[in-house]
Amino acid sequence: MKTVRLGRTDLMVSQYCLGSMTWGTQTSQDEGHAQIEAALDAGINFIDTAEAYPVNPMNKENAGKTEEIIGNWFAKTGRRDEVILATKVAGKGNYIRDGEEITAKTIREGVEGSLKRMKTDMIDLYQLHWPNRGSYMFRKNWAYDPTDQDRAATVAHMEEILSTLHDMVKEGKLRHIGTSNESAWGTMMWLQIAERLGAPRMETIQNEYSLLCRLFDTDLAELSHNEEVSLLAFSPLAVGFLTGKYQGGAVPEGSRKSINKTVGGRESPRVREAAQVYLDIAAKHGLDPVHMSLAWCCQRPFRVIPIVGATTMEQLNHIIAGKDLVLGQEVLDDITAAHKTVPMPY
Repeated sequence: MKTVRLGRTDLMVSQYCLGSMTWGTQTSQDEGHAQIEAALDAGINFIDTAEAYPVNPMNKENAGKTEEIIGNWFAKTGRRDEVILATKVAGKGNYIRDGEEITAKTIREGVEGSLKRMKTDMIDLYQLHWPNRGSYMFRKNWAYDPTDQDRAATVAHMEEILSTLHDMVKEGKLRHIGTSNESAWGTMMWLQIAERLGAPRMETIQNEYSLLCRLFDTDLAELSHNEEVSLLAFSPLAVGFLTGKYQGGAVPEGSRKSINKTVGGRESPRVREAAQVYLDIAAKHGLDPVHMSLAWCCQRPFRVIPIVGATTMEQLNHIIAGKDLVLGQEVLDDITAAHKTVPMPY
């Protein structure tokens, strides 16, 4: 598998990142371990998780189980050095620390907890799961709301967090840092403040991105390219809509939609119509829609690393089978034309 540079770091990671958010609920520990080994065999050396995982359901009782599964695999195999490991600290309103926002204190608690659960001495990429000031990334009308936001307080918060993260990098507990569910303004502020303080820069931004969700394509894409901030694209298959499994109103047993009817607010009157346009393009060119969707992410004119999550080994093997696909210009042109007819269906 092709490798790419992570931000401006010296880390070379696989073009795909293995997601893990179902491990501990929908996916058992044994299945999670099998996925790690299959991914490594395929050249995928990058794993993303979070202290809040697993999801479906996402609650205080389950929080941390996914990291424990990863830690148990490290302990069992001794193969920690083969993996670039990323995790995240939960933000304001989380159920882990009774809604506490991200502070110097919760950063330290989060890092220590993750290190213990994952049975490792260092986290390669530590990400802020969502900003304290809120995020419009969670389908809140895709709109910015300045209510109760204070620029001076935000800057002071960023200075505190970057100083704390810097200390933890110097202590050898973190290697690099990133953000998630962030905006262009927020990311640029993190970068500017880090430069001013001599602190670590945000090397990555983990936001939703797919053929059906292209909010990143404008200001954030320009930032990503010029500042060399890698996009870790979550839900690159639009929570399954781009696989075709939900077409015709189908809800396969065990699927994310069978557990969460709105799939996190992504259900809409237009989503299947939009998905069908891309399914038709794949069929026209004799491509698997999963492979086409992921290859498109990898061929964007800015740095994109799709996070590929699978509930089952069968799904992961299907994803891996298309890891080397490169789309021709005719396919890319059809996708560009389609986006103009069915933009942002949710």
